Amino acid sequence: AALLTLTRKRGAATYVQTLQNIPETQVTTLENGLRVASEESNQPTCTVGLWIEAGSRYEDAKTNGAGFFVEHMAFKGTKKRPGSAFEKEVESLGAHLNGYTSREQTAFYIKALSKDMPKVVELLSDLVQNCALEDSQIEKERGVILQELKEMDSSLADVTFDYLHATAYQGTALAHTVEGTTENIKRLTRADLASYIDTHFKAPRMVLAAAGGISHRELVDAAKQHFTGMPITSKEGSVPALAHCRFTGSEIRARDDALPLAHIALAVEGPGWADPDNVVLNVANAIIGRYDRTFGGGKNQSSRVAALAMEHNLCHSFEPFNTSYSDTGLFGFHFVSDPLSIDDMMFCAQGEWMRLCTSTTESEVTRAKNYLRNAMVAQLDGTTRVCENIGSHLLHYGRRIPLEEWDARISAVDARMVRDVCSKYIYDKCPAIAAVGPIEQLLDYNRIRSGMYWVRL
Repeated sequence: AALLTLTRKRGAATYVQTLQNIPETQVTTLENGLRVASEESNQPTCTVGLWIEAGSRYEDAKTNGAGFFVEHMAFKGTKKRPGSAFEKEVESLGAHLNGYTSREQTAFYIKALSKDMPKVVELLSDLVQNCALEDSQIEKERGVILQELKEMDSSLADVTFDYLHATAYQGTALAHTVEGTTENIKRLTRADLASYIDTHFKAPRMVLAAAGGISHRELVDAAKQHFTGMPITSKEGSVPALAHCRFTGSEIRARDDALPLAHIALAVEGPGWADPDNVVLNVANAIIGRYDRTFGGGKNQSSRVAALAMEHNLCHSFEPFNTSYSDTGLFGFHFVSDPLSIDDMMFCAQGEWMRLCTSTTESEVTRAKNYLRNAMVAQLDGTTRVCENIGSHLLHYGRRIPLEEWDARISAVDARMVRDVCSKYIYDKCPAIAAVGPIEQLLDYNRIRSGMYWVRL
């Protein structure tokens, strides 16, 4: 009976109360510049991770792929735990180890029982400071990565987005793929990987984040014990400033009529992480919605584009996106369609963009804001999502933005703001286009460019 009463009380909490009762994120900066941040809760488990300001944007044409290679090598033993000893020690805790590399950040994190937090911090410290980089393991992982690259080529959505970056940011570091080229993976040496670690895995470029049943004071004590000796700069000095990556309206077409479906991505330049326009653009994307043939709802979906796609069989799926980086971004949509439906789907999608710029309604904005609020509170599910939220926020914004503040920003958006901000980024702008597959029907670039404005009489 007591348990049922507790459950009822928890369920009765309002949305506002939920936002107000989220534990505060505590942040401590060590003398060497390492930021230690945590959110304490009563969970029996915790997730502890390192978020590092490193990724393919910090590589050049010769070293592209080094960060992805290092991510693979990080799990293959350290100087203290050679070979598979590192992974075995993680498994002996019943813990889960994972990591990823993107264009602007690298992360390693471990989910474990809360009581094992000090051990987890020590393992993460060993991982980034003492990576063994054994020659035999390098050659083994080289083969693994080359096989991964072949498999990635079969994911046409990933290929399309890599092409989109390549054409939108041509000649700059953001044009690089995260995984690197086959030629680079074959050529990278132990010295290249060691140089990458020495340059980027430095205390001021890292955030040690944790969420779950842990004490911030104990987390800081563990960080001081294992990270204090971490150098601030590389042997060559400080890391060069991040180069600006200029957006270019252009296109890449990879026609292959043997493929059954066409993948098309269209994007304009969006704002960087810290720009407040991102909230408004996310509302705009929520108005556009997303669609897949496997969804229910049919013509009754609230998204106009989804209803048209369903009614007229325009595509197999579509999804808008707003991908942000430090100083730029890609705001656009991606769709998958039959070869003979490309033109109609492109016309429909661009028409929805123009409608957002000129005639967005308050009812649409209200629905979209509720969708964003639902997605926002979903971040509270599980310690891993909270931990990633903390680490990414400190790298992107310099602080963890509370959900209550996000809610206030969402609430402030109205239809006029959506029309004004969409006009600022979309209306009469030159887009970047990437197309893969049977794309003969994709119109000439200048025709697509002419769909970025409406002639007003």
